[in-house]
Amino acid sequence: MATIINATLKDRYAALQAERERSWSPAQLEGNARQRRLLVERFDPAALAQPGTVLPPLSFDEVDGGTLTLDELTAGGAALFVFFRFAGCPACNIALPHYAETLFPGLRQRGIPLVALSPQLPHLLRDIKQRHDLPFSVANDADNQLAHLLNIAFQPDDRPSPPPPGWIGEVTGTGSWELPQPALLLLGQGRVVRWLQASPDWLDRPESDDILRDVDRHRG
Repeated sequence: MATIINATLKDRYAALQAERERSWSPAQLEGNARQRRLLVERFDPAALAQPGTVLPPLSFDEVDGGTLTLDELTAGGAALFVFFRFAGCPACNIALPHYAETLFPGLRQRGIPLVALSPQLPHLLRDIKQRHDLPFSVANDADNQLAHLLNIAFQPDDRPSPPPPGWIGEVTGTGSWELPQPALLLLGQGRVVRWLQASPDWLDRPESDDILRDVDRHRG
């Protein structure tokens, strides 16, 4: 897929979908569209962790080594977390470098750290950070621990048994079908949820300008 200069995230996802329509079989296209449609139909924003929720003192293994903790990340104020599926996810390989270019600079000016979280094992997850030279932390949300607390985890509807070679649990190294929905979490001091937005359709994620407006509105 060709890179679109100065394109919005919506533009880039439209280009990805156009490429898939050229190269995927009708069954592949319908399966992908059906899963996204089902997740949208089932999505209930009221079921997500609400502002004011206090999270436990969780920690995460960063892919370059070391440990990140919620307490340390929010010691000086708010921190923003971006949940994504895994290092080889095509939609995530569009979103994360786009956010590195268009979201990270604005957050840095505001003194707000950005952390990308995935349940994928750290040694496998490292690939996406290195591939795009991401300037922010990428870390492992082991067993979707934080995704569960926020109620953004899901399992695909099509889960053949036994799983085929290359199934999602093999790709992530987790042995599980479970993944987080793409989401943005703004966490304040004291591990208090300030704002949470999930994207049940993973080809429909918020633009950086909109994210920054929400961050400014909710960071307190």
